Amino acid sequence: MNSPLPPAEELALIDRELAQLDARRLHLLARRDWLLRLLQQSGTAVVRWGPAASGSPSWSAGPSGPAKEASAPSAQNVLLALGAVLLAVAALAFTLVSWGSMGIAGRSAVLAVVTAAALAAPVPLVRRGLRSTAESVAAVGLLLTVLDAYALYAVGMPDADGTGYAAGAAAVLAAVWAGYGAALRTLRLPLPAAVLAAQLPLPLAAVAGDAGALGLGWALLVTAALDAALALRVRAAAVPAAVLGSAALLVGAAQSWSAGSAGQALAPAALLLAGAALGVAAAWREPRAWAAALVGAVAAVAAVGGVARPELEPGWAVVAHLLVGLPLLAAVRVPALPEAVRRGAVLAGAVVGALGALTAGAAVAAVLVARLRVLEEVWAVTTPAADPYAPGAAAAVALLMTAGAAWWLSRVSARPEPGVLAVVLGWAGLFTAPVLLGFPVAAVFAVQLPVTGAAGVLALRPPARGAGIAAAVCALAGAANVSLGALDGRAATFAVWGLLGAGCAAGAAYGPAARWVRSGAAVCAVGYATGLLVAASAVTDLAVAWWALPVLAVPALVAALGPRLGAVRLPAEIAAAVSGVLALVLSAGRPGTLALALALAGVVCAGAAVRPERRVLGWAAGALFVAATWVRLAEAGVTAPEAYTLPVTVPALAVGFLRRRRDAEASSWTAYGPGLAATLVPSLLAAWGDADWVRPLLLGAAALAVTLAGAHRRLQAPLLLGGAVLAAVAVHELAPYVVQVAGALPRWVPPALAGVLLLAVGATYEKRLRDARRLRAAIGRLR
Repeated sequence: MNSPLPPAEELALIDRELAQLDARRLHLLARRDWLLRLLQQSGTAVVRWGPAASGSPSWSAGPSGPAKEASAPSAQNVLLALGAVLLAVAALAFTLVSWGSMGIAGRSAVLAVVTAAALAAPVPLVRRGLRSTAESVAAVGLLLTVLDAYALYAVGMPDADGTGYAAGAAAVLAAVWAGYGAALRTLRLPLPAAVLAAQLPLPLAAVAGDAGALGLGWALLVTAALDAALALRVRAAAVPAAVLGSAALLVGAAQSWSAGSAGQALAPAALLLAGAALGVAAAWREPRAWAAALVGAVAAVAAVGGVARPELEPGWAVVAHLLVGLPLLAAVRVPALPEAVRRGAVLAGAVVGALGALTAGAAVAAVLVARLRVLEEVWAVTTPAADPYAPGAAAAVALLMTAGAAWWLSRVSARPEPGVLAVVLGWAGLFTAPVLLGFPVAAVFAVQLPVTGAAGVLALRPPARGAGIAAAVCALAGAANVSLGALDGRAATFAVWGLLGAGCAAGAAYGPAARWVRSGAAVCAVGYATGLLVAASAVTDLAVAWWALPVLAVPALVAALGPRLGAVRLPAEIAAAVSGVLALVLSAGRPGTLALALALAGVVCAGAAVRPERRVLGWAAGALFVAATWVRLAEAGVTAPEAYTLPVTVPALAVGFLRRRRDAEASSWTAYGPGLAATLVPSLLAAWGDADWVRPLLLGAAALAVTLAGAHRRLQAPLLLGGAVLAAVAVHELAPYVVQVAGALPRWVPPALAGVLLLAVGATYEKRLRDARRLRAAIGRLR
């Protein structure tokens, strides 16, 4: 950009012009603020120019004033509602209080005029567009019609039955309000009010006529049917239809439950069937009303089953309801049915099946829990025989029926949940059936063992993951329960536990099965082997402490098999370790037997540690050997700590020496520190409490040897540990003489010596500090 002015002069000119523009801008802004305040005070509209892209001015109202807390429509509604309420209160007060001060003609004239005026006023109001006002006045008019009905009863029919009159008045009012709402379609209140009033005539008439509970139920059901028909045109009628229909079905169900015979149950059954037909019809016409089909189908089951219930035992009554309800599941294969009806029927069948299974589950739970009584006296053959004609057999039938229906549903719907239920319910029914049917004990075991095995096979080869997990849980529960029951007799214990152990071992060896199933089977196999050895030991006359020796055969066998166990090796070894702990617990009563068990367990761990992948068990073997030695020493009455620590120190030092040979960079603390501390520290503690001279002399000699060895080999751990112990022993030996000398000196001598020492240290502090650093560096260079 060319300019005739020199750059310096042009820059000065631009700065002056910018300063003038800033001053002009500040003046204009101040003037603008003054003008805005002036216009806001006068109420004039303000034209504001904004930086919009279009460049057009933005118009806004002048003074905004304080913020309004309520909009105009809401304030209008509040005022109208308040006015309607006040008029209604006034009408009530006139009818109930001031009514008696006027004659018959006056009363009728006043009510007729006021009611007619209130009902006619909405017409011109609607024409003028005042719809909310018309709604409020119409509400007052509807209330006045109710007061008219009350006034008519109080004056013209004081001796009539109040409930019957209320039924008739409700019917008349419903018709009048419906006609009024049809005439004034713009009003929204009259038609809902008519629907609400229409719910009262039939129930009130049934109460007035002493029709009883069934009569009231029929009145409610008929009213619900009328509401359902009306709901096709007035959607609001669906709510009272559902409420009254449900109330009618509850009345029918209560009457059916309290019926004492099949004849007495027929009338409630008719009411329930009629309600079922109404629910299905509603779902047939309305695609979203599947809940009506569900309730109706359940009501139909309750109706048919309720007729047979009084003549059957409680358990077989459940079976009767299942016979009626479970076939509803077949609706899933009937595409001709509407979706709402089909869905409701299937859900109803599922609800009936679930209730039946829960009811039968109480008998199953009692059978499973009853086995716990065997623990009160093992091998006493005290289990009582069940009643051959016990009604509990119906529980097994109910469970098996429900399991079959769930299995069928899983096949046709391809969903996993019914399959899981089929496995659980089928196992529960078959497992408890021999007990519920009163079979002998041997027959019970003969049935329960194959059922448990079948569940285990299903877990090994599951049709689906969910069914496989359910089968595994059922197999585990069945095995635990039948094992508990087998404790009632010796022969049963060995036979049942042996078969279950063999089955678990076979399951653990089955390669195609899932790994978690095989692992669980391996753990169970080890557990049953341990239990059999304990039971075999209990048969003999051996003391409990000697039972540990046969039990140790289980971890020995697992350790010997080792890699042959494959994928189940780790869980089997963990279970074997638990068996080993059990063996040690059993032998704890006798120190000699405990020492032997510890030594044998150490041998097992040492044998397993031979394999490279189990080297870590070498530490466990060492600990067990040391523990066996300690127990043996304690039994012999040995109290010298060296007898306990030296068997630990020597192997530890040997291991540390071998490690230092393989890894020259290994620290002396990790190689020799634990072994040396295991003997030096306990011996030092014993030496400080020993008044004899033998132990301090031997400990001092050993500490001196360790110190010299550490200095010669330039090893930090032996040097520091040996030196510290040697110094402690020296202090222990010199302590009596120091005390004796200190007692002979005058009392002023120790403070004087301490002062001299402090002065000397202070005078040579820097040199001593340098020497200490050199000593620390020298020790740090040691390994």
